[in-house]
Amino acid sequence: MSKLPKVTGRDMRGVMAYPPTPALPGAERVDATDTVDLAESERMIRALIADGVDAIALNGTLGEMASLTLDEWKAFAGTVAETVRDVDPDFPVFIGTTTLNTRDTVERMRFLADLGITGTLLGRPMWGEMVAPVMERFYRDVAEAVPELAIVVYDNTAAFRGIIPRRVYKTLVDLPQVVAVKYAGGASVGFRYHNDMAHTGTKFPLMPIETDWFPAWEMYGEELVGMAWSSTTAMGPGPVLELRDALQEGRFDDARWLTERLRWAHEPFLVGQDFMEFAKYNVPLEKIRVNHAGYINVGTCRPPYTEDLVPEEHVRTSIEHVDRYKQIQQEIEQRFGVRAGRQASKV
Repeated sequence: MSKLPKVTGRDMRGVMAYPPTPALPGAERVDATDTVDLAESERMIRALIADGVDAIALNGTLGEMASLTLDEWKAFAGTVAETVRDVDPDFPVFIGTTTLNTRDTVERMRFLADLGITGTLLGRPMWGEMVAPVMERFYRDVAEAVPELAIVVYDNTAAFRGIIPRRVYKTLVDLPQVVAVKYAGGASVGFRYHNDMAHTGTKFPLMPIETDWFPAWEMYGEELVGMAWSSTTAMGPGPVLELRDALQEGRFDDARWLTERLRWAHEPFLVGQDFMEFAKYNVPLEKIRVNHAGYINVGTCRPPYTEDLVPEEHVRTSIEHVDRYKQIQQEIEQRFGVRAGRQASKV
């Protein structure tokens, strides 16, 4: 009897946090080794779980999967696995295994399975653009090779050179390992989202970003879009979790207000202004905003994607975005009487 993942697409509900990978001082150096701040990584995982996120995904683009050495990635994954086992062995964590080829990806997936990790956040090889039949074979191959590991498909139109064709979704729904799709960054809920969802139904959620969650929920309901992804939670998850609670409790006037405030906070941030420009600087901009927010100390970026090459204007608007986010944390506390911005350093 073949092994199957511990979770299914029907289990995916709530907020999936996407934090960066904390770095030690000097990580920006070309000759740096062992750059992962494992102590801060443990604190980060404990804080996010304690503050109420429903799942965590690591080592995507913003998690610097591309610039970690294999030894660093293994050390980080091991720390995450040990921390989750101590806090809540059933808590769903998905660690990235995207590489430039199928064999390396499978090897990393097996490493995670041996650690007892729930699943993997998995994009696709991008040296050459994948056409639909190649994409279908890739996901079938990795699912069959490590059947016990759940897969959150990572859809990033910039990183992976295009969208996931609809015929591929027809293949993904037949794989019990696929439990969610992190829907393409910068894509609002529109025709493509609707048409893609027509092929997935209730099998697994096409997770929108938190600022698109309410309109998606209004159109499709919790059964289809019960989970959203959020890298913003790395600045403090309170406002996004308050949106989750409002949606799950049917408080749609509150959900509308929270969505409007979150969108206002995101307004200056480059991702909403020009997604393709943002994709050029997304790794350092993420670390800039998370460090400025102060919820997690994620350190500097690893080469070649370092902060010193980011245009000053992009840095300025990122800081403005964080300042607005801190403002709405206070507004939410006043409106709902909750602590929207917990201090993870106390966890």
